[in-house]
This record gives sequence, structure tokens and C-alpha cells, in this order.
Amino acid sequence: MRLFKPGAVRVKICGITNEGDALMCADAGADALGFNFFNGSKRRIDPKDSLEWIGRLEGLADRVAVVVNPAPDMLAMLLDSGCFEMVQFHGDETPAQCAAAGWPCWIKAVRVKDGGSIVSALEFDSPQLLLDAWAANAYGGTGQTANWELIAAQDFGDRSVVLAGGLTPENVGAAIRTVKPDAVDVAGGVESVPRHKDPDLVAEFLYAVRAAH
Repeated sequence: MRLFKPGAVRVKICGITNEGDALMCADAGADALGFNFFNGSKRRIDPKDSLEWIGRLEGLADRVAVVVNPAPDMLAMLLDSGCFEMVQFHGDETPAQCAAAGWPCWIKAVRVKDGGSIVSALEFDSPQLLLDAWAANAYGGTGQTANWELIAAQDFGDRSVVLAGGLTPENVGAAIRTVKPDAVDVAGGVESVPRHKDPDLVAEFLYAVRAAH
């Protein structure tokens, strides 16, 4: 897994909607690419139209299937496709549901509202947690910034932490210095047009991450 390889802060670029953007982001140095299969997402893609080209990305970056309260048959289909190194549960899934899904590697995303959100996050039996900004009516992708100070004050033990929520080339350095995450996750922060990644912003984001070390 590139995303959780020890050492430098890793980068996941989420909300990939087409093969061209995926190849560009991987070539620029992204460690992981996220593909959103949640019907309520503005970056949602249809598995029927995308699994073929996602399969061709094998070896270029970790491929992450992002789901929100998924139906069991959807989870099984994505797993059986062989197109993904891991799944990211980004909804209201319980620890039991995540553990029973059958994926050998999974991430639980948590919208951090307060200290109770962190306590709930630690109930999940996953070595990886993604901490996103709180939004009452959305499962991520809002562009809002997470509470870095609250997250930085918590002890996550041996878990790897991925920081998400409103990250951009301008603020990711400060986010890394405050939270000291293992990886960062960006979507809208590297888009100048909705659903399409901007090569210049991707390059600026990756440079800012490396410069923050």
C-alpha cells in the first residue's frame, strides 16, 4: 500500500471521474486515487462505465472505492472487480458492518464535529482513519476545513490518519504542520472546473505537501 507506506506524508486525490485525470494525477506523484460511487456525490461515477478504465490503472497508485452506506451487492461487486486496493466507508456504517464487508483493507471516514466524533472513530477496528470536516447534510466533498486543532489534540495510537476537508495548495502545509497526519486527501482543492482535476493545481498541491516536511 503506497498510501500508508511509512515516511513522507502521502497524498490521496479523491473524486477522480475519468481515466485522463487518473493518469495525470498518478504521473504527478499521487499515492492513491479515490473513486466515488455514492449517488449523492457531485463526483459520482457509474461502475458500469468506469471499472474497465480503473482496472487499467493497476500499479500506478492505490485505487480506493469510496462508498456511503452501500448495499451489500454493491460492495461485493466492487470487491469482486479486482479494481481496488481498498474501500473507504464514508457514511454511517457501523464497526460491525465495516468489518463484515469482506474487504482485506478498508478506511473509515469520520466527520469530525467534536471530541465525541473522535471517540466514535476509535471504535472502528481499522488501522486507518480518514478525518473529514463536519457537515450536517453532506458526506464529505463540501470544501469545508476540518478542525485541525481538535484532531491534533487526540491520541490515535497506532492508527494511520488521513486528513481531509477543504485542503488546497495554499493551506495543506499548515494542515500538515498542525495535525501531522500520515496522509492528506484532496478533491475540490485541485479542481478549477467541477469534476475535473487541474494539472497545475495538482502539481502545486503535491509540491506544498513535500515542502511541509
